[in-house]
Amino acid sequence: MNTPHNPLLDKLHPYPFERLRALTAGVVANPAYRPISLGIGEPKHPAPQLIGDALMASLKRLSAYPATAGEPALRESIVRWISRRYALQLDPASQVLPVNGSREALFALAQTVIDPTKPGATVVCPNPFYQIYEGAALLAGAQTAFANSDPARNYAADWAQIDAATWARTQLLYVCSPGNPTGAVMPLSEWKMLFELSDRYGFVIASDECYSEIYFRDEPPLGGLEAAAALGRSDFRNLIAFTSLSKRSNVPGLRSGFVAGDAAIIKQFLLYRTYHGSAMSPIVQAASIAAWDDEAHVVANRAEYRDKFAAVTPVLSPHLEVALPDAGFYLWAALPARLSAHFPAPDGAVDDVAFSLGLLGQYNVAVLPGSLLAREAHGVNPGAGRIRLALVAPTSECLEAAHRIAAYLQSL
Repeated sequence: MNTPHNPLLDKLHPYPFERLRALTAGVVANPAYRPISLGIGEPKHPAPQLIGDALMASLKRLSAYPATAGEPALRESIVRWISRRYALQLDPASQVLPVNGSREALFALAQTVIDPTKPGATVVCPNPFYQIYEGAALLAGAQTAFANSDPARNYAADWAQIDAATWARTQLLYVCSPGNPTGAVMPLSEWKMLFELSDRYGFVIASDECYSEIYFRDEPPLGGLEAAAALGRSDFRNLIAFTSLSKRSNVPGLRSGFVAGDAAIIKQFLLYRTYHGSAMSPIVQAASIAAWDDEAHVVANRAEYRDKFAAVTPVLSPHLEVALPDAGFYLWAALPARLSAHFPAPDGAVDDVAFSLGLLGQYNVAVLPGSLLAREAHGVNPGAGRIRLALVAPTSECLEAAHRIAAYLQSL
């Protein structure tokens, strides 16, 4: 007998890490090497002491129900951070909302803004992409369209691949800047184009900015709200930005972030979240205030990632196509074409899954095959022939993993 369930669940693809676990289930890793994982983008740097102290100091507050809108002190802390980071002044009562990490909020926003009764309701995503975007679209009753990354444009999404008929059906556009896995940052010109498309067709832009504080250039990455203000869109119409403490402050287990932007959308989103039961714990709110109000730990965290890339990239660059990203903690590495003789793909390219399984088996290093992070669109899978390396482990482990990858490539 079939178990009753929402039929839209049948449209979901297995999550990349679930697929990778299934693929590696039969792999026996070489016991001569201790396991090192560069596969999952989970920060491993120590959480700042000030956040733990704030958690412990607020335990008595567990006896009260939290408000979904969050405490005024938290919203004001978020607004202060936005002011310092982007030189913008937002209304803490109407333009920001705390969320339990950006992941659940990215999913929930689609349930708020998508009207599935309109024929052909569409959500546009970059490709490769964070799979939550696709799941959110499908479970909201929409279909997806993809803009592939373009290696010739620093792996930025090629929005020109989306035709006018598709834009006309689009209700929500996900952008990710800095990008996962590419590290690409959207310039003001790209934002201008997307805002013009949003005005023309009426879709909402969801700007995923969870990697915004891990950057390596002289200037921090341009944010969506910052771009809107620079272009005279101070009302942030049809724009919601998502920011998280997970990467910025090394607290993925805290599940804390915020959304900010169009007050009308925030109002509807608050209504949805009130019924969904998405209030943030009072002790998490207290810890979040401590985190948003402190920048010293963020500067130190960024420096540690910068040193890590400086150590790892020279080891890998003679063997892989790698380069320092604009931001984020991933290397989006292209496998050399010569490997197609060892790991042939049907299209004549390199089978990134087979390469990753071989690396795990022989050198006990886990990486994420790029093809698992993307969908075939416009005749290609833009993640094929690539691997994503998450430089989240301590520098010594990342460097050891890099030497093992280099040795594996030399052995081939």
